[in-house]
Amino acid sequence: MASLYFLVLLSTLGLSSAFDSWHERVGFPEAARILEHEKSIVPLAQEVHRPIVGGFVAALHAHPHLAGLVVDIRGSPSPSACGGTLLTSSRVLTAAHCWHDGRFQAWRFTVVLGSPYLFYGGTRIPTSSVSVHENYEPVTLANDIAMVYLPVHVSFSAAVRPATLPSDAMLHLDLTGLWATAVGYGRYSDLSNPTHNTVVREVQLQVISREACRRTYGRVVLDSNVCTAGAGGVGICRGDSGGPLAVALAGQHVLLGVSSFVATAGCELGHPSVFASVPAFLPWIRARL
Repeated sequence: MASLYFLVLLSTLGLSSAFDSWHERVGFPEAARILEHEKSIVPLAQEVHRPIVGGFVAALHAHPHLAGLVVDIRGSPSPSACGGTLLTSSRVLTAAHCWHDGRFQAWRFTVVLGSPYLFYGGTRIPTSSVSVHENYEPVTLANDIAMVYLPVHVSFSAAVRPATLPSDAMLHLDLTGLWATAVGYGRYSDLSNPTHNTVVREVQLQVISREACRRTYGRVVLDSNVCTAGAGGVGICRGDSGGPLAVALAGQHVLLGVSSFVATAGCELGHPSVFASVPAFLPWIRARL
């Protein structure tokens, strides 16, 4: 009975690639949508007051650690889309399901740095060198984390700068109530075809306990996850996978999480957002820097 409940929960909330493919359901259509609207290159100045899922367009270069990922998939003529976080001049952290979602396998990422747009501008670096966590499980999204290796070292500037990894002590802290910022190129609405969400956007999210998060998602939420509240219709949305959840400390962007999943029932329905916890994966991350 417990196993049946678990599968029904995953199916209802849309968390499992055992029932569908993330790239097919989200990545391909989001990449196509972003590309279509970026062709018009809407001026950023006209976008400043357009809300996303509880947030706003990010100021230019406000999040220089954000990496966009244009994802080329084996056997598909169309790209998918994800986000990531620059950690060093040659390393980007993202979600494992961006590389392999259980059905579709990527063969190349084009890493985009220093651009408010995913398909235009900035520094663009193709790479097929990716290390997925050895215990990644595409059905439950356990250990949903991967390291991307750049073939060149990027130069840092106001537009391109790495995030800071948290200290080991943060793993043992109760972060409940902490406010953090999620950033990405994803949707700001559950509308089927929102027309102006093509630039980097940010949203302020409050960390909730894993116990509270499990009341929505059950045991799919692990101790290696961090969750944020969705009350008021705020959170990550389609196209934000792999992107950063960071806190500002002493003038630095300290990376707290990697965007993993939300309920596909809708981004604005008040469900929590779930991230891979960076403090929980520090040894794995450091071994690949």
